[in-house]
Amino acid sequence: FVSSFLFLGEAKNLPTYPGPNKMRDCYCTVNLDQEEVFRTKIVEKSLCPFYGEDFYCEIPRTFRHLSFYIFDRDVFRRDSIIGKVAIQKEDLQKYHNRDTWFQLQHVDADSEVQGKVHLELRLSEVITDTGVVCHKLATRVLECQGLPIVNGQCDPYATVTLAGPSRQTKVKKKTNNPHFDEVFYFEVTRPSSYNKKSHFDIEDVDEVDKMEIRVDLWNASNLKFGDEFLGELRLPLKFLRQSSSYEAWYFLQPRDNGNKSLKPDDLGSLRLNVVYTEDHVFSSDYYSSLRDVLLKSADVEPVSASAAHILGEVCREKQEAAIPLVRLFLHYGRIVPFISAIANAEVKRTQDPNTIFRGNSLTSKCIDETMKLAGMHYLQVTLKPIIDEICQVHKPCEIDPVKLKDGENLENNRENLRQYVDRIFTVITKSGVSCPTVMCDIFFSLRESAAKRFQGDLDVRYTAVSSFIFLRFFAPAILSPNLFQLTPHHPDPQTSRTLTLISKTIQTLGSLSKSKSANFKESYMATFYDYFNEQKYADAVKNFLDLISSSGRRDHKSIEQPILLKEGFMIKRAQGRKRFGMKNFKKRWFRLTNHEFTYQKSKGDHPLCSIPIENILAVERLEEESFKMKNMFQVIQPERRVLYIQANNCVEAKDWIDILTKVSQCNKKRLTVYHPSAYLNGHWLCCKATADNTPGCTPCTGGLPANIQLDIDGDRETERIYSLFNLYMSKLEKMQEACGSKSVYDGPEEEEYSTFIIDDPKETYKTLKLIIEGVGTLEQEHAQYKRDKFKKTKYGSQEHPIGDKSFQTYIRQQSEISAHSI
Repeated sequence: FVSSFLFLGEAKNLPTYPGPNKMRDCYCTVNLDQEEVFRTKIVEKSLCPFYGEDFYCEIPRTFRHLSFYIFDRDVFRRDSIIGKVAIQKEDLQKYHNRDTWFQLQHVDADSEVQGKVHLELRLSEVITDTGVVCHKLATRVLECQGLPIVNGQCDPYATVTLAGPSRQTKVKKKTNNPHFDEVFYFEVTRPSSYNKKSHFDIEDVDEVDKMEIRVDLWNASNLKFGDEFLGELRLPLKFLRQSSSYEAWYFLQPRDNGNKSLKPDDLGSLRLNVVYTEDHVFSSDYYSSLRDVLLKSADVEPVSASAAHILGEVCREKQEAAIPLVRLFLHYGRIVPFISAIANAEVKRTQDPNTIFRGNSLTSKCIDETMKLAGMHYLQVTLKPIIDEICQVHKPCEIDPVKLKDGENLENNRENLRQYVDRIFTVITKSGVSCPTVMCDIFFSLRESAAKRFQGDLDVRYTAVSSFIFLRFFAPAILSPNLFQLTPHHPDPQTSRTLTLISKTIQTLGSLSKSKSANFKESYMATFYDYFNEQKYADAVKNFLDLISSSGRRDHKSIEQPILLKEGFMIKRAQGRKRFGMKNFKKRWFRLTNHEFTYQKSKGDHPLCSIPIENILAVERLEEESFKMKNMFQVIQPERRVLYIQANNCVEAKDWIDILTKVSQCNKKRLTVYHPSAYLNGHWLCCKATADNTPGCTPCTGGLPANIQLDIDGDRETERIYSLFNLYMSKLEKMQEACGSKSVYDGPEEEEYSTFIIDDPKETYKTLKLIIEGVGTLEQEHAQYKRDKFKKTKYGSQEHPIGDKSFQTYIRQQSEISAHSI
């Protein structure tokens, strides 16, 4: 499993535009090699654009570079590239989870290369009639994979050159995985008496070692600028002296054309934070001992001696521990007892009710993560409609007299802001019935623990819950809607300012503090808040908090209002309602809710087609050979009707397949088999069956279950927890020492041990011993897996082509380990 979390911060010192205003309208794209998988908003009229956007994706294919391109939007022509940052896959760990400034590099068409080529070379000796030995080279170009798509198409061909005229393969239309299987013969050495001028003449066999064969890949273009270069490969013939025949895969390389590039400083720089993870996950039984220790955490007394709590103690950031722990406990349905246990322990350690759950503790981070996972649809139903309106309408809401623009009226702005706050406050306080059950159960536990600990404070039962639902859930979602999937991008500066003012007010309304005006440093905010100094607002908050934290709530009814799950433009093939005529491809706006899957011409239009969720029988990838198009998938409906769709990139295709599979997972008539290719020209391309109603020939892939508690890979989360324990092994050992010190010397703690919470040294020591044993066992399994992989893997294979630097690094590391073992 490979995933990447990216934070695109800002660019600075971009070159000025060669026009009168000198400013640029810039956006940034994220690319796997040359395939774009994400694009930021456009920041207008700036040479130091701030993006502040997060992007997370599971990476579904191999890649060589993670690249970031800065573009300047051009209204009349194609957008121009200012520069790029390209990080090689093997270098990603150097920048892991660190804010880093990268210098932008020039983008040269000859250096934009991706893909690999499969070659077979054979050098043979031929004896002429006169008894003279000649050398001939046979070069077989078999196939290529993963070539880039240039301007929406790829019609590749290859040229082969050896110290003379180039030979060319046939052009393969509309594919970036062409199969050539063509052989070219070259006469390498000849007797001196041969005088045909069109061939070169080499008498000395040693000269062969100095020669090289060059294979170039091109995209056949109809443009006046000529064919586009896709990559090259240069191979010296001296390696064929040891073996007369050689077959291997090679990564294509950029062309070294000797052009001198400008200094990197000329183009500015880009601030990035990249979190790249690569997990090798074993089968479930490998993790049983470590998983069992973790899942018992809620039942351990005291909870500070549990494996989950210990993970929070040794990790550098509590967030590191919270993410895999929450996902693991959600998967096994143990999240509520676990959070209840650690929250109760934290409440017992809290001395002042006004500071309850205000720190960045393991409890706070775990509840935050749970709300993000369980509450995403809740936010969509509650906040998305009004957030969309605020982003689209752009009403002036600035209430700071110093920041007012010319022509704006302070009173009108206050009224606009008051209406927005009132509407958002109302939808929040009336949404208690929609709050997810798992969140309500956690809030009930928090309320009970706080009320029991601070019996003299009647408000603590409310503040314990409001500190999460308002302070850490609704207020951040309003402030940064893009981080909660409410908007695709970070809002523009004016909208962002409006959302900041709304978020501050909602946060204060939900806090129920007695002196609310004192919460604001700015006098204009205190003045504005006077609108809401009425008892009805406090009563509405308390009623809402009572509802979402009550035990034995009403049965949760299904929400009648459709929940928007995903939308966007894709290309679809006509479904064949008409008996005659071509089934063409058209761009359409697709929209998925928990009720139906629809498409229309443009966003907001009336649907042209609606597929009820219960009619989705399977969602599977479609093989590229069907229509010579990448990133295609199929939505299979009753009576074998199939909707073929092309997504914009591989990440988006995976996202659509996953979410469509998830919402249709519980359909009673789901298929177990499907056809991975299309039905064209009277037969299925995959199994060659002629009847269009022939049952599928391939088992359907397992999808994501509909229940959130199962929508997680428990083994993968356990693997991540193992990695964290292994990373912080020295701290685990230090904690063991602290337990021994505390047991023997029941006095003041040594300073190096004071950072650990150890309530019961003996119980904590027992758990630490189990953790270290479990981690050690898994470490041995990983080492054995790497050794086995090292023995089986061939350099030059399709999985690890020659030129794979990450594999070369891996070979070097394994060789060092082997030498050290010997």
